Amino acid sequence: MADNVIKRSGRTVKFSSRKINTAISKANRDVKNSYPTAKIMTKQDIDDVVVSVIAMFSDRDCVDIEEIQDGVERTLMAHGFYEVSKSYILYREQHRIRRDASMHLMEQCQELLFTDPNDMDSKRENANIDTNAPMGIMLKLGTETSKTYAKYFSMPKDFTEMHSEHWAHIHDLDFSQITFNCLQMDFLKLIHGGFNTGHGAIREGGSVRAYASLACVAIQSSQNDMFGGQSINCWDWAMAEGIRKSFRKAVREQMRQWLFFIDKGYGKEDMNTIVDNIDFEVCHYTDSTNKSYSKDMLEGPKQILIALQQWDCSLEEATKIYILSCESVAEETHQAMEAAIHNFNSLHSRAGGQVPFSSINYGMDTSPEGRLATRETLNAIDAGMGYGETPIFPISVFQLRTGVNYNPGDPNYDLFKQAMKVSAKRLFPNFCSLDSSFNSPYYKEGDYNSFVATMGCRTRVMSNVNGPEESGSRGNFAFVTLNLPKLAIESKGDIDEFFRLFDKYIKLSKKYLEYRRSIIEKKKVKNFPFLMGQHIWMDSEKLGPEDEIKPLLKHCSYSIGFGGLAEALVALIGKHHGESAEAQELGLRIVKRLRDWCDKFTEQTHMNWTCFASPIEGTAGKFAQYNRKKYGVIPGVTDRDYITNSMHVPVYYPISAIDKIKIEAPYHALCNAGAISYIELDGDPLKNLDAFETVVRAMHDADMGYYSINHPVDRCTSCGYTGVIENQCPHCGAKEIESHSVTVKRLCDC
Repeated sequence: MADNVIKRSGRTVKFSSRKINTAISKANRDVKNSYPTAKIMTKQDIDDVVVSVIAMFSDRDCVDIEEIQDGVERTLMAHGFYEVSKSYILYREQHRIRRDASMHLMEQCQELLFTDPNDMDSKRENANIDTNAPMGIMLKLGTETSKTYAKYFSMPKDFTEMHSEHWAHIHDLDFSQITFNCLQMDFLKLIHGGFNTGHGAIREGGSVRAYASLACVAIQSSQNDMFGGQSINCWDWAMAEGIRKSFRKAVREQMRQWLFFIDKGYGKEDMNTIVDNIDFEVCHYTDSTNKSYSKDMLEGPKQILIALQQWDCSLEEATKIYILSCESVAEETHQAMEAAIHNFNSLHSRAGGQVPFSSINYGMDTSPEGRLATRETLNAIDAGMGYGETPIFPISVFQLRTGVNYNPGDPNYDLFKQAMKVSAKRLFPNFCSLDSSFNSPYYKEGDYNSFVATMGCRTRVMSNVNGPEESGSRGNFAFVTLNLPKLAIESKGDIDEFFRLFDKYIKLSKKYLEYRRSIIEKKKVKNFPFLMGQHIWMDSEKLGPEDEIKPLLKHCSYSIGFGGLAEALVALIGKHHGESAEAQELGLRIVKRLRDWCDKFTEQTHMNWTCFASPIEGTAGKFAQYNRKKYGVIPGVTDRDYITNSMHVPVYYPISAIDKIKIEAPYHALCNAGAISYIELDGDPLKNLDAFETVVRAMHDADMGYYSINHPVDRCTSCGYTGVIENQCPHCGAKEIESHSVTVKRLCDC
């Protein structure tokens, strides 16, 4: 036999008959386990084959590894071990795939480390990650390594093929063996009694400044336990509690100052004792900006008067104390909300390489404190960042409810008007309708956890077959997105064949998510020190650090989504749902089919399976590129760089806003994992707020659940200011602007 073997890398190593024996033995074991009736090799048979292979190359000094493996295959066949030969071929192919994967990974690492960042598309996958920075590059290297391991070294073959051949996209594959997706945080549940980030205990906040600051810390800490977004389901209710604490402090401070100025000879300690022993509730203060104080606020001054009347305090003086306290807490809340917006856009997580994907939902708290929190949050978003840039985070969601804020006369209607004005300038807030037919049944007046919230990108988690149907303390486990255009193209216009393929990959997607859960559910509470250790997740307080988290994952949603409905319809019947009533009927039939399967899975498994209008801003390009490369250019199907997001009417198709709303609205009720619709407006919507409101109301009244309005946002090339710019930048005065050509990109946690 040859003394040396040339490896595929070109390296020469010493020949080893043991390696041939090991490979054949493994193939033989696989056949024995999988095909009991097949011809199985004895130890002597294996030795005989090895000897025969050695004899084939006895006159050679050096032999290529591929020649040896070809010789093994031929010798196994010659000895009649056909099934073992097939198994050996599969074993050889599996190793080839893994070698290719390793080589691909090395090439990607080299690109990340040494290529000019301005020339790299691979660095631009997530806009909240700076992959030019050292920690961003390190995060990306880890991501690519983890994906490669999951796809080629761990995941069963049918899932790898589904993903690699783009029948469907497995989102966040890099985290598939580490953690799960997202959380809608009940911040009040967390902050009561304080919490621990792992680096020391944090006391319960005593002011609105503390509540806003700790909310950012909580989002950052939770993000480090998960791969997806972090949302606070009712920001206004949470901040209102901090405002109440701040207001009591403000009143007490004003009372101290009054006692000081009346000069009754009290020392500092005496005044503190007097004030600290006063027991009162002041709950009727104004959130007006014009210093007009209405009659319903008299309760506050009266309580102050009662507390101080033994020191000859008049009603006029008590009212002044009250008014000064109102002004103090309003200013503190303004500063707290402004700081929160800046913090959300500057705090880093995941080894410092990523800004947390954060969202806040608000607009429903009608208390004076809740109204003040909403007003100042909107003011902070309106003001923008340091140079006036539009803040990307938190994704801001204004919840709408008739009787609360939707109509004139509703207690928070003025805040709805303010929200529309801010959205017309900054793109945010988006709007979530609690009046929709599928959100309203959960609503309980005064129970903020009964208000449907969203992760900002569109993820909705509400129904729960295993516990309370609440928005807080729960999230999505993971999701898979089906490539509808590929299914349609493969069907060659045969709708029955399309549904056969559709059903096949729906079931395979479910099977994959169950496989993924089987890995994560074995992890322990201590693997999620903040999410589970601080009892943020539903029922996590029932487990100890060494307990597996399997019982807790029953509260997740498990989502199967879709992309490119419009292109799929064109491939099937020649028109998309914006062009044809027939296509709309078929589109609804397709999405209902997915929803019916999810409902069936829920009934069968007693887990929360949901239908998702997937956020696929990145995947849309990957699907389009693959489909065009595989099938060529097909007009209306593969002729663009991106497939259409979820169930949207294509953005390039000319259609009125009202017609687009009517077409897309019915899909919202089917997509219980979440859906969003956008309407594109030209020009500056601030100049026509009535039209802006008309569109928002049309979307609400059409029974949509979550929606927003897109419009151009200008950018100053000198200082970076973003917003509507008329003639020159309002921040630096420069006239070099990208006029209506740069739109702030809406982000998703996909």
